[in-house]
Amino acid sequence: MSNNYEKNNQAIIKGEVASEPEFSHSVLGEGFYNLTIKANRLSDEVDVIPVTISERLMGELKVGDNVAFGGQFRSYNKLVGDKSKLMLTLFVRTKYEPDEITESNQISLTGYVCKEPVYRTTPFGREICDLLIAVNRAYNKSDYIPCIAWGRNARFSLNLSVGEKVEIIGRMQSRDYQKRLDDGTCETRTAYEVSINSIMLSSSEDDQKYDFEVQNSEPRLTNISGADI
Repeated sequence: MSNNYEKNNQAIIKGEVASEPEFSHSVLGEGFYNLTIKANRLSDEVDVIPVTISERLMGELKVGDNVAFGGQFRSYNKLVGDKSKLMLTLFVRTKYEPDEITESNQISLTGYVCKEPVYRTTPFGREICDLLIAVNRAYNKSDYIPCIAWGRNARFSLNLSVGEKVEIIGRMQSRDYQKRLDDGTCETRTAYEVSINSIMLSSSEDDQKYDFEVQNSEPRLTNISGADI
């Protein structure tokens, strides 16, 4: 198996446990748990990132513990009512001592643009571009990672075409927004994405090419309870 699958998606987070671990699922008798990690930004704001971790790595975690994890930012489908919702989580592969890690939140991705970029400006004139990146994973799976670019990165991303391969460095981001419901009320929800610090076209080769034929419809996303966990 090519090591490219590991290099395609590498993330590190250091911060404080923000929620009690909750059981998610088991694979081959090993339990996996969901929790959230609160990571500080340079601006003194925080990102609260969902994490999935095996009981073997988790130990006796509790709210308020300082931790550092490495892994992959993955996507999966969750059925909410009659709709399938894109969910994101940092799947932990390595546990570090917090003092070993200097970055509080960093991710690098190599993947393919799988939807037309969406460019817009804010009321204050700030340029933004939304991307959806397909990142190959082992066992013929892919993760679909929403990314957001700003300023000159947004202008660069605007000209990307579906199928182009890119390399991205950024951070995992949580963002609250207001969702207007059918009854006219508003509900606060949280979106997760990668905030892009740098983006460039990739010249690297990958053993598995992305199947772009499915991209004219909604992507089929991979559940985290797949055989490679």
